[in-house]
Amino acid sequence: MTFDASQTAWDEKTQQFHGGQDWATLSNFVEDFSVTTNGLGTPRTALEAGRKAVDLCDHYPPANQEPAKSSLAAFLWPDSYQRNVNRLLLGNGASELIDLVVRKAPAGPWKPGPFSVQYKEYERSASTNGRPLLKVNDDSPAAIACIVNPCNPTGDYKPLNQLKKWVEANVQDGGFAVIDESMQPWHSPGFREDSMTSQTEFVADLYARRGISVYVIHSWTKLWSCTGIRLGSIVCPTEEHCQALKKIQVPWSVNCVALAFLHAVVKDEAYLHDTWTLTPRWRHHTVAALQEYFPNWLTSGEPFLSWVWIDTGDMIVAERAIQLAKQAGVPVRSGLPGYQQPSHLRIAVRSPEKFQILLNAWLPLRN
Repeated sequence: MTFDASQTAWDEKTQQFHGGQDWATLSNFVEDFSVTTNGLGTPRTALEAGRKAVDLCDHYPPANQEPAKSSLAAFLWPDSYQRNVNRLLLGNGASELIDLVVRKAPAGPWKPGPFSVQYKEYERSASTNGRPLLKVNDDSPAAIACIVNPCNPTGDYKPLNQLKKWVEANVQDGGFAVIDESMQPWHSPGFREDSMTSQTEFVADLYARRGISVYVIHSWTKLWSCTGIRLGSIVCPTEEHCQALKKIQVPWSVNCVALAFLHAVVKDEAYLHDTWTLTPRWRHHTVAALQEYFPNWLTSGEPFLSWVWIDTGDMIVAERAIQLAKQAGVPVRSGLPGYQQPSHLRIAVRSPEKFQILLNAWLPLRN
């Protein structure tokens, strides 16, 4: 049996478009700029742990997700993980957990974050579960409001004090607030202090006062560049909320490779140090070069992020940029499918040497 690599990887009638597929169709593939994974590549110690776990594939993975879950809890709450571990649940990527929490939320409308566009999986899940969809500029509070912070793809970021105010204003009493912090650990070595995971008192008080349940979701496959194994987590407001999600979760949804990888990777402090050091440096180099060669293009996003959101100002220019990138073996993410932003592109932050390949491919676009 043969497979036509040129056909789409998506069933466009039933699935939400997602990037990261073009590389498999390119005979000259060099580097994937279409995904927001860590430019350092996959951590070697964790990769080796995952490889060794394949030898155990004739056994079920642990149903309690241990010891990987406790290891992640210690990563999130170094000084208080034992008090919080039972509020944590792992999933087969963030997508599984998004669907669980949207299904569990009280009946009523769904609302996105305040940014022009955000990761579409939340909207997809709300739509397939029959919820009314509020617009981004609708001031009405919702039964479930989902904000991606930092926002993928726009790069907008609400610091913790602003984020808390947004939750208070946009969620109905008794509703759910879902905060996607998948890209937030890139913030700095002090990322925990600006994360909603640190706000246990705020979360408890909001639930006591107004019955609002705050959930924090992470997709760990971007930070640790392991999108192929699928690995996510959700922090629930209480242990009881976590049990309610676990009750509707498919058993053994996180396989033995992902669990072994996670257990090892949270201990790799050198990798994170390099991430916090090199990512902003490489991103600054990327943005500076884009501004020099394409002064009419607008770049956006926080300096610590692993990607750059680019508005070329012209749909035809964006389409040409996508074609040239593919021809050079360095695919980028179009803003059209999924996000409906036809003049926009998203490119991953990569080393200056790899970015130079993309920049060279785009030189014919200069005015």
